[in-house]
Amino acid sequence: MSFLRPSAMYNFVFTYPSSRWMPCQSWGFLRWPGLEGFFRLLVVFLLWSTFSQLCYIPSSSMYPTLRVGDRIIVEKASYYIWNPAIHDIVTFRDPTQHCEDNTDVIFIKRVVAKEGDTVEVHHGGLYVNGVAQEEDFVVEPPTYTTELTYVPQGHVYVLGDNRNNSYDSHVWGPLPMKNIVGRYAMRCLRPVN
Repeated sequence: MSFLRPSAMYNFVFTYPSSRWMPCQSWGFLRWPGLEGFFRLLVVFLLWSTFSQLCYIPSSSMYPTLRVGDRIIVEKASYYIWNPAIHDIVTFRDPTQHCEDNTDVIFIKRVVAKEGDTVEVHHGGLYVNGVAQEEDFVVEPPTYTTELTYVPQGHVYVLGDNRNNSYDSHVWGPLPMKNIVGRYAMRCLRPVN
């Protein structure tokens, strides 16, 4: 009775030697990784600590994008390769302090203009190179005005999303790119309240 025998396709698919072995049939994958696994974990930890940083948001200057108490991950490697782009959120050392004094004071703001641009704030709007910017991430229009500012070579212009409650470039001018620590990568924890 040939209709009761398995077909050739069944024999090929289900009895082929390499398809019979499945990883879950062996419990060897649950073993302790050993010395090699420990070194892999050590390398991952060193790379993580070198090229990223966990930060805490202490103020509302970036509200509503980032809230007080948010924990964020900042990656520090990308700006060794390329310059900050418009709308990047960056962390940086306080540009008003001397280099020796400002290692602990880190700010986070959004890049709104790059080197060679002109920036002006008036009539509740931000103007870059004379063009009004559409910014849907801003809490409310700025109530202050600034004069036309040229962003020099090696600098960026940064503003907080909460424009009226932010200590940023409208107070102390363009930010030197050498002060930038890293780029906001993601929010990893937001407090419940």
